[in-house]
Amino acid sequence: MPLRVLVFALFVPLAVAAQQIALQQVTAGFSAPLGIVSAGDARLFIVQQGGTIAIWDGTRILPTPFLDIHNLISSGNERGLLGLAFHPHYATNGLFFVHYTAPSGDVTIARYSVSADPNRADFASGAVLLTIPHSQFGNHNGGQLQFGPDGYLYIGVGDGGGAGNPSNSAQDLNQLLGKILRIDVDRPPYAIPSGNPFPARGEIWAYGLRNPWRFSFDRETGDLWIGDVGQNLYEEVDLQPAASAGGENYGWRLMEGFHCFNAATCPTTGLTMPILEYSHSLGCSITGGYRYRGARFPRLRGVYFYADYCSGTIWGATQTNGTWSSKIMLTTNKIPFTSFGEDSNGELYVVSGGGTLYQIVDPNPLPPRRRAAKH
Repeated sequence: MPLRVLVFALFVPLAVAAQQIALQQVTAGFSAPLGIVSAGDARLFIVQQGGTIAIWDGTRILPTPFLDIHNLISSGNERGLLGLAFHPHYATNGLFFVHYTAPSGDVTIARYSVSADPNRADFASGAVLLTIPHSQFGNHNGGQLQFGPDGYLYIGVGDGGGAGNPSNSAQDLNQLLGKILRIDVDRPPYAIPSGNPFPARGEIWAYGLRNPWRFSFDRETGDLWIGDVGQNLYEEVDLQPAASAGGENYGWRLMEGFHCFNAATCPTTGLTMPILEYSHSLGCSITGGYRYRGARFPRLRGVYFYADYCSGTIWGATQTNGTWSSKIMLTTNKIPFTSFGEDSNGELYVVSGGGTLYQIVDPNPLPPRRRAAKH
């Protein structure tokens, strides 16, 4: 039985005394959850690696999945149902999009629509929009889908796998691997937005990425935050300002974080450096998150949260005089955080590979402001 929200006072035990945030357990019982997505209402949709999307309706996990495509996917290790995005006009058109690995291993982007039941998708409505060959290695599939403030669908695709990107696909503008893509899904099956920067493969928006497992848009500024998983030494956070015209080269496989990869020196002209990195002394696989824009916890506003899957650490990044820096917000007993997500109000959640959904909360919230007395 999934846990119900009767435990709002329950917090994860803290490993050190001074923690900046706490994790408030919402529910448990998910199966290999990899994503948390809002459709703009009170529900949270939980992407499960085995091929189903579950719904948390605010009181319970609904017994029937919103979508079940387990027969269409290959699942295991880094493959499976990896991402979900609702159309910006989902409330009126009922369209949503999923990112999964096909039985061949190929990265697949498909469109579905909701049925007459708002808690059930119409399986028969499925249509594959984009397939990217990815059969050689099973890892580095990417997985994130997000609609940007411009209304276009952004897609995170890994470099195709294999240590050190042997095909150099991340730097090859004739391949879609190792990229962030941007497509217009309002011109079926999809079209290339006129502002995309590369004519050879028009879908490409940015390149030089190893495995952009999770990225997000700042709901207030429109900036794009990318958590790119490193090789053996460094994990990185990349930031693309909302004013960008695209075309950034984030450096892989020339660089890993701020460092030349497998070389004493490397060309850096034209590369966009990360804003943050951390070494594998602190973890091994970054889980990119969100910049907090909710209203419940004013002290956390503007902090960009991200985590490490291996160490279970959550960091918060802030900017001072144009420079970004991070501090540890929470240490845990190696909770394997797989994804962050926002609800419709901008409150933040995080999910663990073990099946638990948490809300990020401030354990020492600011007291409510008192209104001045009238005289």
